[in-house]
Amino acid sequence: CFCAKNKRVTNCRLVNGECWCDAIGSSASVNCESLTSKCLLMKAEVAAHAKSGRSGKPKDAFEDTDGLYDPECENTGVFKAKQCNGTSTCWCVNTAGVRRTDKRDADLKCNQLVRTMWIIIEMKHAERNTPLNPQSLEKYFKEIISSRYLLNGRYIASVVYEKPFITIDLKQNSSDKSAGDVDIADVAYYFEKDVKGDSVFNNNELNMSVDNEPLKLERTVVYYVDEMAPEFSMKSLTPGLIAIIVVVIIAIVAAIVVLVLTRRRKGKYVKAEVKEMNEMHRGLNA
Repeated sequence: CFCAKNKRVTNCRLVNGECWCDAIGSSASVNCESLTSKCLLMKAEVAAHAKSGRSGKPKDAFEDTDGLYDPECENTGVFKAKQCNGTSTCWCVNTAGVRRTDKRDADLKCNQLVRTMWIIIEMKHAERNTPLNPQSLEKYFKEIISSRYLLNGRYIASVVYEKPFITIDLKQNSSDKSAGDVDIADVAYYFEKDVKGDSVFNNNELNMSVDNEPLKLERTVVYYVDEMAPEFSMKSLTPGLIAIIVVVIIAIVAAIVVLVLTRRRKGKYVKAEVKEMNEMHRGLNA
């Protein structure tokens, strides 16, 4: 049989009329009638890169450690709450597999897999003479997400267009999600791969067009909001963000110092003025 929704599989066979295959990189079997979980897709992608046999990297190349990694998955295909790089460095992730804590040693405790309840997909389209039609854009993306990625329309919170930015909000609380519903984290992963030209689908690339006009995107960014706040310390902040925070703090302290000095000077002036007036009164009375 043919697995239309996942090109990184092997050993496909028909089971009760449905196509089932083994995900590359793991022993998990996936149903090709639905989306494969993001965790299994990431494992398959890592395995595919390892088999490519590429050796040697440009001297300026660096690894995006918070992007693609070889995850640990539960039997159901979801991410394990605790992920480790080998055995020495570990971190906690959400249901989208995104790191939500600082990286620590192997003793790190991740008590639960925190649910990502809101995913924001922000896209910027290429320069164009006229803006897109907001109603046509909203209709197009809602239809694509529902039909291509099998997401129930009630989880598509909004599609907003503010030229040149297109923002799609996917919301799915743990209490809202039914057993048969696809996860918004899996949808976002499939969608991001599609728009970046590396589709997970088998021989089914996504050609976006609105009102019979091709839609070209320049940039796509995905943001994640969890049911519980992330647990990052100052160590995890980038040098640029730390510099901004320091500048703001210095500015606030400087403003406070100026205010205090101004008030002190004003107070001394008032005291001196009162003293001079008292001396003048005593002189007149004498």
